[in-house]
Amino acid sequence: MTLNPTIEAVTDRIIKRSGAARSTYLARMAEAAEEGPRRGHLTCGNQAHAYAAMAGDKDALVAEQAPNLGIITSYNDMLSAHQPFETYPNFIKDVARKHNATAQVAGGVPAMCDGVTQGQVGMELSLFSRDVIALSAGVALSHNTFDAAVYLGVCDKIVPGLVIAAATFGYLPGIFLPAGPMTSGIPNDEKTSVRKAFAKGEVDRATLMKAEMASYHGPGTCTFYGTANSNQMLMEFMGLHLPGASFVNPGTEMRDALTAYGTKRALEITKLGNQYTPVCDILDERTFVNGLVGLMATGGSTNLVIHIIAMARAAGVLLELEDLSDISAATPLMARVYPNGLADVNHFHAAGGLTYMIGELLAAGLLHPDTKTVYGNGLKDYHAEPHLKGETLSWGKGATKSENEKILRPAANPFSKDGGLKQLSGNLGRAVIKTSAVDPERHIIEAPARVFSSQQDVKDAWRAHKLDRDCVIVVRFQGPKANGMPELHGLTPTLSVLQDRGFNVALVTDGRMSGASGKVPAAIHVSPEAVDGGLIAKIHDGDMIRLDAVNGTLEVLADDIEARAPAAPDLSNNGHGIGRELFETFRQTVGRADTGAGVVV
Repeated sequence: MTLNPTIEAVTDRIIKRSGAARSTYLARMAEAAEEGPRRGHLTCGNQAHAYAAMAGDKDALVAEQAPNLGIITSYNDMLSAHQPFETYPNFIKDVARKHNATAQVAGGVPAMCDGVTQGQVGMELSLFSRDVIALSAGVALSHNTFDAAVYLGVCDKIVPGLVIAAATFGYLPGIFLPAGPMTSGIPNDEKTSVRKAFAKGEVDRATLMKAEMASYHGPGTCTFYGTANSNQMLMEFMGLHLPGASFVNPGTEMRDALTAYGTKRALEITKLGNQYTPVCDILDERTFVNGLVGLMATGGSTNLVIHIIAMARAAGVLLELEDLSDISAATPLMARVYPNGLADVNHFHAAGGLTYMIGELLAAGLLHPDTKTVYGNGLKDYHAEPHLKGETLSWGKGATKSENEKILRPAANPFSKDGGLKQLSGNLGRAVIKTSAVDPERHIIEAPARVFSSQQDVKDAWRAHKLDRDCVIVVRFQGPKANGMPELHGLTPTLSVLQDRGFNVALVTDGRMSGASGKVPAAIHVSPEAVDGGLIAKIHDGDMIRLDAVNGTLEVLADDIEARAPAAPDLSNNGHGIGRELFETFRQTVGRADTGAGVVV
């Protein structure tokens, strides 16, 4: 199938734009790779320290004839998605020994849960945790004793941080081993109804708690299609997972078989073998385009807009918002998974899942088929379904039809002709909007501004019935330099209730919404942010704001906007409490949201 002309054109301009940065990056990776197996450059004393606790593996490590895997783990048992990783290191070590190789836990990285910190002060550390994870993985791999790395991570900032680290150590092969989603709980629409009822005071907290616990009820990722599951999709489309690995539940024979095969595959692609596949060769411009196509076709998380730009930069690939917007316009929306539909990721997987989508998108010419991957001969081999016969894992042809077209449709008959992500530009700067769950009648909103400086102020005004009107809620001083760019997901029930009451409402913010943001139009990641010279700091209550997701514009309709003095923020409480003191340097040096909001890249 001929490559879609838009996909080809966007890929070509990314390659041209990235030329110098990518060349410098690849030269550095080639120089590092030429040094050979990393352990060979350590002194005897260095090695003795590294192997002191390895008991029966010491002889193999000293001989340097077999690969040594470095395990980077984000295990903790506070995150349901990462709790299964508790048993992975010993499992991986046992598999490595069966193949006459070794594995060591190189180090751990922190993993925070946005579900726990949502609406709390800790959310102000959330985005920065991505860079901390990259730094932590960098420290772990700096011991220079590994021939490949195995990355154990799932959720929101963890996978992007690990990819940044994997790209930085791109001369090493690497593979991502997921844990999978928890089994399905109560239906997502039932949970959402209870949340709305609680917001309106119609049910008590005990009822809300019961619904939440029935939804988030076991090991594995949350089952809605937010940032965590978008990460898993991305790793499969980008060839860092095995085919069909993303959405297999924890604690199953198939999950264990995929983990074992992934370990074996990591050994095979080291420089000590015949299939050397360093991460730097996988993470090229075409791979990132494939990831973006997957993001758009599935209606994935808006948080990935920030993360994929940062991940790409770590590999010398320069993405712009216009690339994302143009790819979205060319990519059909093939999936309806909550919050864009009623199904969860388990239902999506059962309907055909990612292997079906990859087959459809390849046939439509929307994916690069010959990218480097950790398995097979390119992404064309990812239209494959894993099968377990006894203890033998193999791959057969993936699904060729959807088992439920209310959840998953062919590329020729999609839910929407585009992926629903659009760049917005105008006198307020640049922003993005996700429209895949927004009623088309609400794609253009023009209404007076109601300006706030915190999520709580919006909620207070709503409870006081001061928002019962058509309005554009402006929440500013929420960008990365101001307070770390927390998600404003706590506003979703409030804005949804206003919309359900018949008002035309929208959100404009220099902050983030949850990756599961849904049916209320939201212009997010406004750049430049309010504390960085953005005109969002000059909006007054009553100014008319026009958000036009059809034509891709975001404007405040006030002739004197440029001449106004910006609002003076009160950031006196932003720098202390719940660890915020430790992140002052991050707030001072972080980049703009439209360039990935990075500290280390």
